[in-house]
Amino acid sequence: MARSWHEVFKGVDESSGDAAGVTARTQEEEKKGFFGRLKAGMSKSRKSMQQHLSVVMFDRLDAELWENLEETLIFADCGVKSTVAIVDRMEKAAGEGEIRNREQFYSHLEQALVDMFADGDYQIDVSHKPSVILMVGVNGTGKTTTIGKIAWHLQREGKSVVMAAADTFRAAAIEQLSEWGERAGCPVIKQERGSDPAAVVYDAISAGRSRGTDVIIVDTAGRLHTQVNLMEELKKIRRVIGKQIPGAPHETLLTVDATTGQNGLTQARLFGDSVGVTGVVLTKLDGTAKGGIAVAISHELGLPIKLIGVGEQMEDLRPFDAGDFARALFED
Repeated sequence: MARSWHEVFKGVDESSGDAAGVTARTQEEEKKGFFGRLKAGMSKSRKSMQQHLSVVMFDRLDAELWENLEETLIFADCGVKSTVAIVDRMEKAAGEGEIRNREQFYSHLEQALVDMFADGDYQIDVSHKPSVILMVGVNGTGKTTTIGKIAWHLQREGKSVVMAAADTFRAAAIEQLSEWGERAGCPVIKQERGSDPAAVVYDAISAGRSRGTDVIIVDTAGRLHTQVNLMEELKKIRRVIGKQIPGAPHETLLTVDATTGQNGLTQARLFGDSVGVTGVVLTKLDGTAKGGIAVAISHELGLPIKLIGVGEQMEDLRPFDAGDFARALFED
């Protein structure tokens, strides 16, 4: 069953926030609600895979079947490496007599997808005080929106949050984060547009420490002017954070727009190599028929997917669960 937000945050007190008064039954109902939103949000991907697999004749486990499955997975943007691994596994299971009908086929396929996801820590570490979450990703991936939603959920769990508006290059980025700060009830540390992002981060950490804040979330640029290298700017920000709080940032989360498909995989590889990404937030899954990109990113790059976005509401940013993800792709 789906993970709750309380389970996702590492370092949240069991007796803190809204979770303190939530009964086991209410938590179970909340998890069911999470899965319902996930299933609804992934309807495009599910319908696409079902249409591609609808022509499969399960009474003949032959080359045509495996070619059809391969095409289905590639079309869903599962990636070549992941697709080959899944099809090979399915063929082996069939050869050993474990797949004889439609039900067994889908059961094995779901489990094969689940096993493609990296084994990394799915939790978001907020066990330090203050904990620093550095958010990175190209413009248009929903990074700033994701920050606002994470802050909102953290406050529900009893954690105080400060946001740093360190994307000082994009027009309206500071204003957008400020709006999310108001919605989430969190202060936003900012300077004028065009100011040094590292200076904003320095101010935010100083303010967070003086106020006894639990979590500091740092927004960053996704594209800079041609004379400034984005990755070098992000590395500078990381150095500033590390000098003020040794060991920080405690999380570096990369937002990837699921609708960009294989471009998202390229982005994840670039950011992962440059700034030490600890996990991925996959956004806009409700807007694509190619949700398999989650498999490609996690399997090929070894990055845990910690959160996924399946809609516009606060509750539509949700903890990732590989089993629920696979079920949502096939369950009617």
